Amino acid sequence: MSTIQEKRHSLAHLLAQAVLNIYPDAKPTIGPATDNGFYYDFDFGTQKVTDHDLGRIQKEMKKLLPTWDGFVAISKSADEARTEYAHNPYKLELIEEIAARGEEITFYKSGEFTDLCRGGHVEHMNEIDLESFKLERIAGAYWRGDEKNAMLTRIYGLAFENKDELDEFIANMELAKERDHRKLGKELGIFSFDNDVGPGLPLWLPNGGAMIEELEKLAKKTEFEYEYERVKTPHLARESMYLTSGHLPYYEDSMYPPMEYEGGKYYLKAMNCPHHHKIFASEPHSYKDLPLRLAEYGTCYRHEKSGELFGLMRVRSMQMNDAHIYCTEEQFFDEFKKVIEMYLYYFKVFGIEKYVMRLSKHSKDGLGKKYIDEPELWLKTEDMVRQCLVDLKVPFVEAENEGAFYGPKIDVQIWSVIGREFTLATNQVDFAVPGRFGLVYTDKDGTQKTPLCIHRAPLSTHERFIGFLIEHYAGNFPFWLAPQQVAVVPVKDSNFDAAQEIYKKLRSLGIRAKIDLSSTGFGKKIRDAKNLKVPYTIIIGDKDMEAQMVTLESRDDGQLGQKTHDEIIDLFKSLQI
Repeated sequence: MSTIQEKRHSLAHLLAQAVLNIYPDAKPTIGPATDNGFYYDFDFGTQKVTDHDLGRIQKEMKKLLPTWDGFVAISKSADEARTEYAHNPYKLELIEEIAARGEEITFYKSGEFTDLCRGGHVEHMNEIDLESFKLERIAGAYWRGDEKNAMLTRIYGLAFENKDELDEFIANMELAKERDHRKLGKELGIFSFDNDVGPGLPLWLPNGGAMIEELEKLAKKTEFEYEYERVKTPHLARESMYLTSGHLPYYEDSMYPPMEYEGGKYYLKAMNCPHHHKIFASEPHSYKDLPLRLAEYGTCYRHEKSGELFGLMRVRSMQMNDAHIYCTEEQFFDEFKKVIEMYLYYFKVFGIEKYVMRLSKHSKDGLGKKYIDEPELWLKTEDMVRQCLVDLKVPFVEAENEGAFYGPKIDVQIWSVIGREFTLATNQVDFAVPGRFGLVYTDKDGTQKTPLCIHRAPLSTHERFIGFLIEHYAGNFPFWLAPQQVAVVPVKDSNFDAAQEIYKKLRSLGIRAKIDLSSTGFGKKIRDAKNLKVPYTIIIGDKDMEAQMVTLESRDDGQLGQKTHDEIIDLFKSLQI
């Protein structure tokens, strides 16, 4: 039985044939499987193809499917391959690259369709249920993801083992649209973008600012308990520092262009670690000072490609919950374990039940090239990271040949309550860059040694994490995190003074309450509070004033009846973190 990814890749071939049957002048380029289906990129020339054409193309795919059997591999010489695609510059480019690497050039044929391909298909097309796939949408995509190249038309498809799985995924997609952080972020006044500011540079509105303050408060409280030291670093630095760290020239494409000033070059900060290394180096350290944990919500800037920007999930300005832990080799296990424990604590706070950690390791063949040449340290730290995950019973997978240059890393994947997957953060072990900066500590025997460094950001960036939280909670944030925690609504003008009294009490206690003294009707004031997903609404009418109480309504639990001021304050205090 073929795998789902083999089925998805086979459907990409089927899509290409269906398109060529309808648009014979189209030039197919590449068509891989994806996590939820497949896509194929085409150059349609002057022909315009839109979402309205998907039904026709899908109908052709379903007509073709019963006529296809398995896939037959065909090897061709470079010249034969060039002849096959003499009028397709995209395929020719791929062929030249394969030939230059000295690899075999293979084509795969099923039905009447033959495509340049490395393989990975179903044994028999009858393994694919006719109702298990659906064309989803059309989008633009640059050839090979480079905005300097031609813009192509990408046709996306969804594919699962059966119709039930497909229907369930589509239903979840509809839920995801309702929870889309871009839509809710605008409706709830959390963030915005402005052309004059620039793409990928979010503006945090007051409601977003309140959420940021709460997340920082949580992080600072937690990190204080774990004995982190807070630092602050500038938003830019000289070229020399990034040359030392190795980010130039290897990371230069993701950094903003330099500013020429006083005969030198300055770069906007794309990462916090070099600055933290400089803080460590600013004074001498002994083994008694370690571990040293430096934490900062540092603002970084990355020049992401315009086509890859996506709401808060992919931006050019980000505030990162960053920290770097400098420790001895002997301290590494305990320190890394504490980092994982912090993740687990945050997962509990935010109700994240499904997660997995991906342990990315080195390969022996890459030592001295792709990876720093420290074979024993690689194996030792990988074993320690693995043991941390095992001890804490954390679900994880291992990936060969995917570590960072300077050490193994863990990528953290989380899922929202509706099953949407997000990449939260990366934990990295670094036993290379501290040496580049000449970082040392004096050990017990008086010798100078280089510390290991752990890079960690368990709350990711404000941008990515708040984007996740908007979708995770559908905007119904818990009381402590909600931008507006309480709405105070007087029924009529004569209730204004009593409403002001409870409002001022709440504000004096740091509770984010707002009072509506407008001339708008009472019903609309209540609807406005519900539309803003405010956790609690305090209603004050004549009967409440007579009883010297207020009526409390909960977003999640409905009417809670009349309460005294003290009862309400005690309730709200209990809901804060």
